Amino acid sequence: MKNIVIAAGYATRLGELTKNFPKPLLKIGDNTILGRMLDDIDKIPEIDEHIIITNHKFAPIFDEWVNTLHYSKPVTIMDDGTETNETRLGAVCDLLFAMDKLDIEDDMLVVAADNILEFSFKEFVDFAKEKGTSCIMCHEQPSIEKLQRTGVIVVDENMKVLNMEEKPQAPKSTWAVPPFYIYLKKDLDLVRHSVENGCGKDAPGNLAHYMVGHTTMHAWPMSAGRFDIGSLDTYYEAVDKYGKDRS
Repeated sequence: MKNIVIAAGYATRLGELTKNFPKPLLKIGDNTILGRMLDDIDKIPEIDEHIIITNHKFAPIFDEWVNTLHYSKPVTIMDDGTETNETRLGAVCDLLFAMDKLDIEDDMLVVAADNILEFSFKEFVDFAKEKGTSCIMCHEQPSIEKLQRTGVIVVDENMKVLNMEEKPQAPKSTWAVPPFYIYLKKDLDLVRHSVENGCGKDAPGNLAHYMVGHTTMHAWPMSAGRFDIGSLDTYYEAVDKYGKDRS
């Protein structure tokens, strides 16, 4: 299984902090946002490589960072060639770019690079193995306002996904979908042809939405919380909560 990290955004909402520096490599205590995630994923036996997709502007910074790592699995940095937020490929096209350039034919764990998690991805991988299907994560979200800004799913008693909507005005459940997915090898052809068949390009949830309509998928309820770093306020809140200082 390949661990594919989508890290090609420009984090414009963090202003000067990420004007010339990638958000996933911002420090949280003595580690980085992405480093904390890879520390966990690297321990999963099924994972045999970390593939980080970034942009041309930040690729040299990721290349330098990789030289400081000591993971048991190799880390590959992919440069998608874009240099501005206006010309970005979008998360789905970045994934397709990596699949094409690296000729990926394995199961894939696909993750966003700007979250701090209070659980292990091993639980998610084990769930996908048990179900034998591609999978998404989910968590209970009681706020209608927040549900209207994310993907929302309807599931049956076995957590099989029956329906998924992106940013619904009238959510059909309280199951929200964070940006973490497992796409099995048997579904990779669907992934490869998703955009040409009408899948949205930008948010990673667009692909999950498309896949729910074309193959069997199950949803794993997160066993603990996550912290999404999307603004300066949430970054400093994460530093205060998870790090010793703001250095």
